[in-house]
Amino acid sequence: MSHLKLHGFFNSSASYRVRIALGLKGLEWEHVGVNIRTGAQNGIEYKALNPAGLVPTLEHGAVRVTQSLAIIDYLERLRPTPQLIPADGPERTRVLEIASLIACDIHPLNNLRVLKYLTGPLELSEAQKQQWYLNWIEQGFDALEAWLPAQGGFCVGETPTLADCCLVPQVANAQRMNVDLSAYPRILRINEHCLRLAAFADAAPNRQPDFVA
Repeated sequence: MSHLKLHGFFNSSASYRVRIALGLKGLEWEHVGVNIRTGAQNGIEYKALNPAGLVPTLEHGAVRVTQSLAIIDYLERLRPTPQLIPADGPERTRVLEIASLIACDIHPLNNLRVLKYLTGPLELSEAQKQQWYLNWIEQGFDALEAWLPAQGGFCVGETPTLADCCLVPQVANAQRMNVDLSAYPRILRINEHCLRLAAFADAAPNRQPDFVA
């Protein structure tokens, strides 16, 4: 198998999702740090790799894949087991619902470039930025909590899926922003269970080579 390189940032939720998937698949990979706090993602060299100027980007030989869900789909085809996206049936539908809710509805409204735009060009205060963040977390987590099972350690079924790969980074993101998550016991239960597994624990931001406190 050709060498896998993941261009990402330790605190990027999207990069975090892919790191979890790589760990669950048992794939060897190289971390290439892209400091999105200093704008490295907008540099000429990185934009030649990923014209959107976002992280992560996966390199696999001559293949370049951007967008975390597309990367995880690529990994699913590269190494089909363990399966992270059920092949069919209601479990597949629910996994994709949860992943899409987090990756398409919650996270894009609260990622770094949006928050910087709020306090930069739009001149919102830190308190207004926090209220923006909290509004979208609450709307998204209210829906997510309702979709999750009352018991069990994972979002769907008895094994980790794409849904769990998305949930854990989003919880870490919310905790970093000091959001009170006590209203979401199912989310917290699944997050805590997943973090007991090596693939999730090893993917945590503070275990990455580019981590900065």
